[in-house]
Amino acid sequence: MIIAVTGTPGVGKTTVSRLLSEKLGYEYVGVKEFAREKGIGEMVGDELEIDVDELAEAMLREFHGRDVVIDGHLSHFVPADVVIVLRADPRLVAERLMERGYSREKLAENVEAELVDVILVEALEENENVLEIDTTGKTPGEVVEEISELLERGIKRRFGIVDWSGVYDEVLPYLRLGSGRM
Repeated sequence: MIIAVTGTPGVGKTTVSRLLSEKLGYEYVGVKEFAREKGIGEMVGDELEIDVDELAEAMLREFHGRDVVIDGHLSHFVPADVVIVLRADPRLVAERLMERGYSREKLAENVEAELVDVILVEALEENENVLEIDTTGKTPGEVVEEISELLERGIKRRFGIVDWSGVYDEVLPYLRLGSGRM
């Protein structure tokens, strides 16, 4: 089974993906590392721009018929049996990205993406089986248990459980259009 774990930067993808792969006994694969290894994409400034079609083809060839957890904010473009979309309160995403030293522009772009469900919408457009998981206030272990329980119960489609519209005013300072400071 191929499980793709995706979401906005800062929602906990890597930690959850590694723990999930350990719990299930699946191989762990990071999208960025795989793309670098296979020569997919090109460096633009200090970021690797990945061609998602080339990535999807290469990962399908490499992992078809194997048990693998694919980690990365582009993993929902890879053919998978189930896509897990991790979500987190945009204020938490902002805090984590500030700690990582993201530029104001990249921070605003990612907070806005989380606020308006960009990754979830893309995942639903690309995949039949999508599970949305709110990681806010949960430990990585709790998130893995929630995912495991849903998979064990055979649930393959669950979304619409997150609505960040109630925190919009509090997130405005992080957005490019907002007023105020970070």
